[in-house]
Formats: sequence, C-alpha cells, structure tokens
Amino acid sequence: MKIRKSHNANQSVLNTDAFDKRRFREIFEMSSGLQKVRGESELPLFESLLADIWASLYKMKPEITLHIDSDLMVNKSLMERIMAEECFVNFRSFTRLDDLSSAIGAVKFGEKTNQWLAEQKREDEDLQKQLEEILQMHRQLRRHEWEEETRSESRKTDEEFTEMMTKLDEKLQQILRNNSESFSQALVQAIQETKQVKEGLISLLGGIRSGCGDGDLKQVPLRDQISLAEKIASNKKMKEIAGWAGRFKQVARKKQKTKYNEAVNRSGVTIGTDIERLLPIELGLYMHPQTKTDFLRRFVEGQTMMYVQEGREVLGKGPIILCLDQSSSMRSLDTQAKGFTLALMSIARRQRRDFCLILFSTHIQVLKYEKGKIKSSDIVNLAQIFLSGGTNFAIPLSRSLSVINESRFKEADVVFVTDGEDEINDSFLEEFNKKKKEKAFNVLSFIVGSHVNTVESFSDKVVMMKDFEDESSYTAFEI
Repeated sequence: MKIRKSHNANQSVLNTDAFDKRRFREIFEMSSGLQKVRGESELPLFESLLADIWASLYKMKPEITLHIDSDLMVNKSLMERIMAEECFVNFRSFTRLDDLSSAIGAVKFGEKTNQWLAEQKREDEDLQKQLEEILQMHRQLRRHEWEEETRSESRKTDEEFTEMMTKLDEKLQQILRNNSESFSQALVQAIQETKQVKEGLISLLGGIRSGCGDGDLKQVPLRDQISLAEKIASNKKMKEIAGWAGRFKQVARKKQKTKYNEAVNRSGVTIGTDIERLLPIELGLYMHPQTKTDFLRRFVEGQTMMYVQEGREVLGKGPIILCLDQSSSMRSLDTQAKGFTLALMSIARRQRRDFCLILFSTHIQVLKYEKGKIKSSDIVNLAQIFLSGGTNFAIPLSRSLSVINESRFKEADVVFVTDGEDEINDSFLEEFNKKKKEKAFNVLSFIVGSHVNTVESFSDKVVMMKDFEDESSYTAFEI
C-alpha cells in the first residue's frame, strides 16, 4: 500500500487555487534559477515554499490559510515572516500580476532564504542536526511513495516526520525572533537584486522610447525573458553590458528627440488625429461647448485638420551598419562596446531600418538584425563573442558594401569604430569612395585613444574619443 500523505510540491500555506498552482508549475519548468534554488535548499518541502513565495508576489490578495498540515508549519512560519515585512508589502506593487517580476523575486527570495538558513546552521549545531535528520527522513518518505508498505508502517513514518517538522518549526521561530534583523536584511537584498535584474532586462531588450520598457518586454516570450533575466543575475559580464546599454539608450533617446524637434517642419495641412499637430482652430473648436461635439465626431472619423510635418519618420532608408573593432587591444572596452551596439540597434528599430553588426579583427563575423530587432538568445550570443587578433580595415568595409548593395534603399549609415591602424590599398579606397557616392551612404568613424589615421581616407566624419563613455561617442546616436 502506498503512503497516505503525498510529500510533494503541490502543498500551500496560502489561499492559492488551481490556476496559481498550475501557473507556478509552468514557470518552474521555464526557470533554471528556481530549479537550482530548490536543489540547493536544505529544507524539506522547499519547492512548496517557492510556490508560495511566487504566489505571495503575484496574487492580488495573498493570505495565509487558517488550517494547514503540520508538515507545512515551517513554510507557514517563513511566509508569515516574509509577508509581515514592510519592504515586502511595498515591493508587491512592483510584482502583482507580473509573471516575470514574481518569478525573479521567487528566485531571489529563495536564494536569500537558503543563505540565511546556512548561516544559522553554521552557528547552531542543534539546528544543523535537526535539518540533517529531517532531510534523511524526507528522502525516505519520497521513496516510500513508490513502494508497498503496510498501513501501520505508513502511519508510523508519517507521524515521525510530522513530529520532526513540529520541532524544527519551534526551533526556527526561536531563531527568527533572535535574528530578526539579519532575516530582514536578507529580504531587502532580495528585493534590490530583483529590481536590478528587471531593470537590466529592460535595458537589454527595451527600445529608446521613454516609458515603454515593460511594453517592450511583453513582446518577448516569457520563457526568453526568464532565461535572459537569469543570465543577467548570474553573469557579471551580462550585468555590465545591461548597465552600459541602459546608459547609452538614455543618451540615444535624448539625441533622437532633439534631432526630431529640430528636423520637423510644417509644410501644409492635411487631415488626421495626431493631437500634437492639430491646427489651433481645431483646438479652439474643442474648447468651445457648442462645437466640441462636432469636433469629437470629426476627430473619431479622422477628419480634423492638422499640419503636415517632415522629418517625423525615417522611412525608406538603408541599413545602419556598425563595424566594430574586436582586435585584442579592444578587449577591455568590450562591455561598453556591446552596450553601445545595443543602443544603436534600438535606433534602427525605432527607424524601422535593418541593423548589421560587423565585428572585425583580421577576420570578421557578421550579425544581421531585421528592423533592429534582437532576440534574448541573440543578446546572450553577442555577449559571448570576442574575436581578438590584429586589425584589418578592408574586410569590414568590403562587407559593408555588400550589405548596402543588398538593400533596396539608399542613404545607409556606416559607423566605424577602431583603436588601431591599417594600411588600405589605394585602388580599394578609390572604389569604396566611388560606391559611397553612388549609394549615398555616410561613414561616421570613431577612433579610440589614438591619432587620426587612414580612417579619414574613407570617412565623412572622424571623431576622437577616450572610450565609449566619452561624450564624443554620443555623436553616433544622431544618425
């Protein structure tokens, strides 16, 4: 006969329903972070605790239930302690009904709970002994769920486990009272790290439009969001790239806004519903009680008069091509360069232009992103690439021409970044500059930390900079 009580992950101390449990199982399967935290824990029924942490972050009104199994008293004590924290209550405004934030939060809360318990165990031999015995008993219970036992043996095993869990709960409550501040600090750290990971994800996947970060994320499958978020949380380089991408995208947003404001010209009148371009007379009709209804009718029908403006959209233009030096001497600037790349890519996405990244040293690697759109797996791949080696200018320039020739549009923009020098054949330069005139594309070059070299022979403009953080580099975001 199988054991009567199932010691699995489908137990809860909260008012969770079938949807909550099913949704957590789906997210748990997506999240290697949740699986890793579960595997590292020394608490029995820790997966159930993770599910409750997730539900407490996700649900609109999570509550501790009145009647629970004795086996779950430890989970109940921890959840009561977590949910009583003021920082947790405030944090829920950030996570409610947000699958991603709740998933990241569950991972971080689980990590900090594990770390806190490990610290307490090192300082308390009695706790250490209790945990070891309970884990051994729990493993035995899980084996017995698939083995035949007599009713009396089953009942005895259950009772022993329940008694051990009751004693552990008493011990844990005592430790929580005596070490309240350290547990609170662990929760604060979990909250801070969750927010940092979410901000990093928005920096990597978001565009340059202000206030659209969460909207941009929703266009990415949740599985991919979680995967990339966990890479940011665990990989120092990914975290640095996210930081630089966020910083450069802010600059790009300002540069593009300034460019738009300066480029817009009124050149006639048309009809439409763009509020910012409505004629003053239409605004006057809206403000007057007797004409407001007629205005609203015409506005809904798209018949209100507005200015025609030039420069609002950048359509019918060729690709943005970034030739990025990845010779050995550029390695120290790699995370800056990747953040710079993602900011330029966001401009391409905003302008609906293809983006081509040509990484070069003495050889090249070409990455193309249609309309500047990049998947989370592409970001991880980009972060891992570094060519190393020497410097060759002709190879990336030649490939730039090929990309431009493939485009049905003219007026491409080539951004060329290097810290090196290379001799280029005169005949190649002559042919390249000839094609530049024919295809009407521009080359904006950046030289990192050295004097002007042969770059000026194929560039329309050359900018000197110390590194990508140098304000001189921001010129690139005006394309």
